[in-house]
Amino acid sequence: MWNLLLGYYARILLSIFLLCAAWFVSAESLNTAIPEQTGYQSTQPKPLTLQQALVRLQVENPGLAEIQARADAMMAIPSQVGSLPDPMISFNTLNLPVDTFNIDQEAMTQLQFGISQRIPYPGKLALKEQIASYRAKAANSNVEEMHLQLNRDVKTLWWRLFYLDRSLEVNTINKTLLRQFIEIAQTKYKVGQGLQQDVLLAQLELSKLLDRDIQLASRRKQESARLNALLNQPTDQTVQLPSLSNIEVDLPVLKSSSAVFQLAKDNRPSLATQRWLIDAATEQKKLAERDLLPDFNIGASYGIRQGDNPNGDQRSDLFSLKVGITMPLFAERKQKKAISQRHSEVKQQQYALQDQWLTIQADIAATIADYERATEQVVLFKTGVLPQARQTVASMLAGYQVNKVDFLNLIRAQITLYNYETNLWQTISEAKSALAKLVATVGEENIYE
Repeated sequence: MWNLLLGYYARILLSIFLLCAAWFVSAESLNTAIPEQTGYQSTQPKPLTLQQALVRLQVENPGLAEIQARADAMMAIPSQVGSLPDPMISFNTLNLPVDTFNIDQEAMTQLQFGISQRIPYPGKLALKEQIASYRAKAANSNVEEMHLQLNRDVKTLWWRLFYLDRSLEVNTINKTLLRQFIEIAQTKYKVGQGLQQDVLLAQLELSKLLDRDIQLASRRKQESARLNALLNQPTDQTVQLPSLSNIEVDLPVLKSSSAVFQLAKDNRPSLATQRWLIDAATEQKKLAERDLLPDFNIGASYGIRQGDNPNGDQRSDLFSLKVGITMPLFAERKQKKAISQRHSEVKQQQYALQDQWLTIQADIAATIADYERATEQVVLFKTGVLPQARQTVASMLAGYQVNKVDFLNLIRAQITLYNYETNLWQTISEAKSALAKLVATVGEENIYE
C-alpha cells in the first residue's frame, strides 16, 4: 500500500513539474522566440520576410506589369495626336479621250501630280496633345494606386500566415499540456481518487485540438497559395516565415487624424488620377468649343500636257492651287451638343473626385479605429488577461491535485487560456493588417509619430 501511494505522489509531482515547464514555455512564447515550426511547414533554406515579399511583388506580379505596360503605351499617344495629319500625294490623269486614249490628242488632257495638307484650326492640335498627356499621367497614377493595393494585399496575407503560425505553435503547446492532464487524470483514477469521465473529457479536448490543427494547417495552405499567386510563385509552394524573434511585432503610434487626412489628400494616387481626368475633361471641353472654328485643307498640283496647240506652239503645263475650309453648318445639332456633353463630363469628374475623397476619409477613420482597438486589446491581453488566465489555471491545477477543483473547470480554464493566447496573435495580425490598409488608403508610409 505504501509503495502504491509513494508511486502515486511521485507521478503527481512529476506531472506538476512538466506542466509548470510547459506553461513557462507558453508564457515566454508571447515575447521571445519560439522554436522553428515542424510538420506543417516545408523546409526552405531562406524564410520569406515581409520586405522580401514586397520586393518580389514589384518585380514579378503580372497584374502590375500589365497596368505598367498600359501606362507606357499611353505615354506614346500625346505626340501622335499633337502632330499634323500626314500629307496626301496624288497622281491623276485628267480628261483622257476614251476613243483613242491618246494623251496628246486633246488640249485638256494632262498628267497631274499634287500634294495636299489638312491643317486644323490653330490650337486644336495643342489641346489634343494636352488631353492625351493628362490621360497618360492619370494612367501612371493608376499604376501607383495598384502598387499600393497589391502591397496591402501582400502585407495582409503575410500577417495572416504569421497569425496561423503562432496559433499552430500555441496549439502544439496545449496538446502537450492536455496529454499531461490525461496522465494526471489516469493516475488519480488508478488509485481510486479520480473519475474515468475526467480521462475521457481530457481525451475529447485533445481530439478537438487535433481537429483545430487540421483546420489551421488547411487555412495556412490557402493563404500561402494566395500569397504565392501575388508573388508569381507556384501556388503549392509552402511559404516559410522567419522565427518570431526576427519579426517586428511592436505597434507604433499613429499621427493625428487630421495629419493623416492631409497626407492622403496630398499623396493618394487615386485622387491624383481623378484630378488629371478633370484636367483632361476641361481641355476636352475647350477642344469642343474650338470645333466651331473651321479647319483648312491646302494643296498644289502640277499638270503635264502633251502635243501642240493649233498655232504650232507646244502646249504649256498647268499649275493649280487650292484651299478648302470646313463649314460648321450643323453646329446646333453637332458642335454645340458636343460642348454641352463635354461640360457635363467635367462636372461628372469633379463630383467623382468629391465622392472619392469622402470615401477615403471614411476608410481612414474606420481603419484608424480598427487599429486603435487592436492596440488597446494587445496591451490588455499582455498586461491583464493572459497573466490572470495563467494564474487561474495554475491555481485550479493545484486545487485539482487535492480534489478541491472539478476537472471540468480545470479543462475550461485551460481552454480559455488557449483562446486568449491565440486571440493575442490574431489581434496583432489584425493591427498589422490595419496598418497595411491605412498606408494603402493614405498613399504614404510615413503615418507614424
